[in-house]
Amino acid sequence: MRRVVVTGIGTINSTGHNVKDSFEAVVNGVCGIDTITLFDASDFSVQIAGEVKDFDPTTVMDKKEVKKADRFIQLGIKAALEAMVDSGYITEESKKVDASIADRFGIISGSGIGGLSTIEKNSVVCETKGSRKISPFFIPSSLANMLSGFISIEHNLKGPSLSHVTACAASTHALNDAVKTIMLNGADRILVVGAESAICGAGVGGFAAMKALSTRNDDPKKSSRPFDMDRDGFVMGEGAGALVVEDLEIALARGAKIYCEIIGFGESGDANHITSPVTDGPLRAMKAAFEMAKNITGEYPKIDYINTHGTSTPVGDKNETAAIKEAFGGKENCPPVSSTKGQIGHCLGAAGAIEAIMAIKALEEGIIPPTINVENQDPDCDLDIVPNVARKVELTTVMSNNFGFGGTNGSVIFRKYIK
Repeated sequence: MRRVVVTGIGTINSTGHNVKDSFEAVVNGVCGIDTITLFDASDFSVQIAGEVKDFDPTTVMDKKEVKKADRFIQLGIKAALEAMVDSGYITEESKKVDASIADRFGIISGSGIGGLSTIEKNSVVCETKGSRKISPFFIPSSLANMLSGFISIEHNLKGPSLSHVTACAASTHALNDAVKTIMLNGADRILVVGAESAICGAGVGGFAAMKALSTRNDDPKKSSRPFDMDRDGFVMGEGAGALVVEDLEIALARGAKIYCEIIGFGESGDANHITSPVTDGPLRAMKAAFEMAKNITGEYPKIDYINTHGTSTPVGDKNETAAIKEAFGGKENCPPVSSTKGQIGHCLGAAGAIEAIMAIKALEEGIIPPTINVENQDPDCDLDIVPNVARKVELTTVMSNNFGFGGTNGSVIFRKYIK
């Protein structure tokens, strides 16, 4: 079976517009969460989110194309460009891959909701002004798979063009699908992109109605507090993450920088409840990733760090802690874990891609990002959560977990490349 490696990464989120700035901020515990400015939330019960500030889409798109793409697509284009340039397949001046490899270069995207703000705006137009006033760009701007569509055109990617819409596990599943496709020789190279921008009235209002969000409006920087006793819900974020994955032999032949190898992934369904998690689903996803890694490497992996789903919800954090302890055969065998959602917010379908990048950078630089805002750690979340301050440590193998509404789960394991 072909070995698959990561050769390019890119992100934009509330802590930075690129990988370097984002990872530095996350490691230093800088929080990108603040009062909402994307719409007037003054009458909402929730008024805080992790917004991407000062983003100008015309820096990555032609001005006339901007109105054709929802903000989640614009953010995805930005992250994808960084990853593709980082991989060495394109430059910022010449954005299209060579025609000789285009047919075997695919794209797989993930988004939990797609163009929700565009849907919201056009629904209002339809209701107040009539159907004839709906934008002709409404449908192509808001479809979740247009994330892949726009970016495939941008970079001349003619291989498989697919899209996952599996809630907050969407871009983890997109990454897993990309690895699977390359392993089975369905493509040689794949760009994985996760993007989300649902900070609008319908998005914030909808999650608030479910009582899923933190209402710590008076203290935004401390509102997302994974594994802390006083957590009261997640904080919405927006952004995008992108990874270039490819066959190892191709990467070696072209002298590419190899960030890491993907040695295992696992997926599962809870089959229990549409919003309330159970331990069994995440547990089976992690175990499946372990088994795959054993089949590839010949032994079960020794995980040195887990970037957890860690959303800062009362039930979710407790449930993931229990699943991790069971997966590793008890608390004493568990590696350090942390959640970077305290800094970035919960980027829904983009979370998996962004957090995979945080895990990969941790692996590369030998530093575990902290779980911030831990003032009173929940005794039911009793793992080593690297509270508040980053930790320098040698890392060889790391894992990233993401779970979504509908009871859908994904785990992926990254290891330093070993010849």
